[in-house]
Amino acid sequence: MTAELVFKYFPNLSELQQKRFILLEELYKDWNQKINVVSRKDIDELYLRHVLHSTGIAKVQQFNDGSSVLDVGTGGGFPGVPLAILFPEVQFTLVDSIGKKIKVVEEVVQGLGIDNVRTINARVEETKEQHDFIVSRAVAAMPTFVHWVKGRIKKDSLHERRNGILYLKGGDLSEELEGYKSVETYDLTDYFEESFFETKKVVYLPMKYKG
Repeated sequence: MTAELVFKYFPNLSELQQKRFILLEELYKDWNQKINVVSRKDIDELYLRHVLHSTGIAKVQQFNDGSSVLDVGTGGGFPGVPLAILFPEVQFTLVDSIGKKIKVVEEVVQGLGIDNVRTINARVEETKEQHDFIVSRAVAAMPTFVHWVKGRIKKDSLHERRNGILYLKGGDLSEELEGYKSVETYDLTDYFEESFFETKKVVYLPMKYKG
């Protein structure tokens, strides 16, 4: 699969955005040979399993210019890097505790020539900044994840949707999410026709505020 898969679902990309999505494969294949962050099978299906999957968040939430997004446990840069290409006027902070993964992200970002991504090699609990939204791809069960990111979401919102977590998850989530009355789930099959997305979802959890 090629970047055309992304263009099919995001037909209004600028020429520069298209070039960056095309360049992603070359950059990841090159760096993955040096520092393995994506499995061999997944690198062959990079646009389906990583890039398009990441952009599922954009189908649920469009980020406004000037907002900030934190990607927790970004690994090789997903979902943060594809989202940063889609939203060049939004500041993305990509956090991972594994240094070699952050190294790959930094090199990919530099190769793409994008300036709206910063990286932090740390556990999210060690960071202090607040953001409009926190995104991630199934790095932990929701209760654990909520605990990790407590206090890192801004109170004042720049969007109609309240600030919170946008989490890419798969499978049966009923038990994991039963304690969250305000949670919303979005099936990615509503946006993408590929069979890979049959059990994939975006989970939105607004953060509650006191006072």
